[in-house]
Amino acid sequence: MSSITAPLDRLEKIRIYWGALGRFQSIAVYITLALFTWTLWTVTSMPVTVTVDGVSETVVTHRRTLGPLLADLGLELHEADRVSLPLSTPMRRNLAVQVERAWPARVVADGLDLRVFTWAETPRSLLADANIGVNNYDQVTVNGVRIGLDDPLPVRNRTMTQATYDRGHTWEQLSIDPVRVRVYRAIPITVDDGNVPFVVNTTAQSVGEALREAEITLYLGDKVQPSLGSPVSTGLRVFIERSTPVTLQVDGRLIKTRTRGKSVGDTLTEMGIGVAGLDRVTPALSAELYDNIEISIVRVQQEIEVEEDIVPFDTVFEGDPNLLIDTQQMVAPGAEGITRRRYRVTYEDGQEVERLLEDEWIAQQPALRRIAYGQRIEPRTATTADGQQITYWRRMRMSASSYSASTAGVPTTASYYGRTRTGDVMRFGIVAVDPSIIPLRSRVYVPGYGVGDALDTGSAIRAKRIDLGYDDDNLVLWSRWVDVYLLWPPPPAGQITWVLPNWPVER
Repeated sequence: MSSITAPLDRLEKIRIYWGALGRFQSIAVYITLALFTWTLWTVTSMPVTVTVDGVSETVVTHRRTLGPLLADLGLELHEADRVSLPLSTPMRRNLAVQVERAWPARVVADGLDLRVFTWAETPRSLLADANIGVNNYDQVTVNGVRIGLDDPLPVRNRTMTQATYDRGHTWEQLSIDPVRVRVYRAIPITVDDGNVPFVVNTTAQSVGEALREAEITLYLGDKVQPSLGSPVSTGLRVFIERSTPVTLQVDGRLIKTRTRGKSVGDTLTEMGIGVAGLDRVTPALSAELYDNIEISIVRVQQEIEVEEDIVPFDTVFEGDPNLLIDTQQMVAPGAEGITRRRYRVTYEDGQEVERLLEDEWIAQQPALRRIAYGQRIEPRTATTADGQQITYWRRMRMSASSYSASTAGVPTTASYYGRTRTGDVMRFGIVAVDPSIIPLRSRVYVPGYGVGDALDTGSAIRAKRIDLGYDDDNLVLWSRWVDVYLLWPPPPAGQITWVLPNWPVER
């Protein structure tokens, strides 16, 4: 068995060897064919430079003409795109071709939503490329902004998108948003402004916007029908009832306004301005209005005024022998006299223009005020600081000063130097007084000074002032208020001033 098995193993090994060799030869043939094919492709291909929208790239092609090459590159050309060479141009090495693609645009008009490619620079020409007709009253918006039909379109910039690993051709990274154009058709409406009606073509949504676009000026007092907020529709008729400009002078104000009234009275009623009584209106309430009419209202009022003239009452003093001297008692208080006058006063705009006297009467007669003063004199006693008792008939508060012969203001060469009013020689114990208050040769007692004889006067010694006399060598200066006692007996009644003056006043 072993002699038969050995030859068989060798035959199997030979078969396996020749099988492996055959497979290797097949692979080699395939590689050789691929290399040959690649070499043939490389030798027969043609490099071409293609520039799309300013972006250049060199491609290799075996196409015989330009059109199939651009199709291979995925360039979908539109009618408006621009190619520097005809699409039938034969291919040759290092051929250069330029492609400029038209701008994309989206047009919405008349219920259509169109996509066009164009080189237009204005909305009018863009719409012409889209075969959409417009007139000068139609409105367009570009990217949501309203512009004129012949205004330039906004600048459209191409941008490069971010590259990916498998980026394809470079121009495929170019990106541009299409221009969005919307057409608003104008519709005709008729405006009746009080004269000949005229037609306005408008794209506005409301009556007010349509009138504003037509530059029709409206005033606050004008009436528009239908109202300004009403929607616009084809065949709409708008009526404008114009107001009249007026100037009104009233209550200190100058008002310039407009009114739809037909007369002055209508205007005042519309403005809520009332006229009553004697108010004067110019022109009259029934006068018809005209442009820039000037209306004035003068407010007229009449009032009754009563004026009083006050006549002051007089005061009389009456002596009362039963009333103690230097005391007073009211007998009658007195009353002022009152005379009244009634006037009718006319005011125009708050200013008095007329005053008429209608009546005059005496409302109260004046009455005297009567005051009784005391004339009863009786002896009174007082004890001095040194214990002496004095009897006096009157005590009064006086302003005391002092003097001597040398301080009396008399020149030493004068014949009356050192003499008093009564001719006595100046000495201590002589006082100067006002004779109408203290009769000369009266005797007085002044606390702190002693008893004095009223033998002198002075130009400054008036009313309740007293000047106390001293010798030159013992002068004491006085300047204060003191109680002065007039010693008993009193002078005759004809020399007594019963009501003392209130001067000077003690502070």
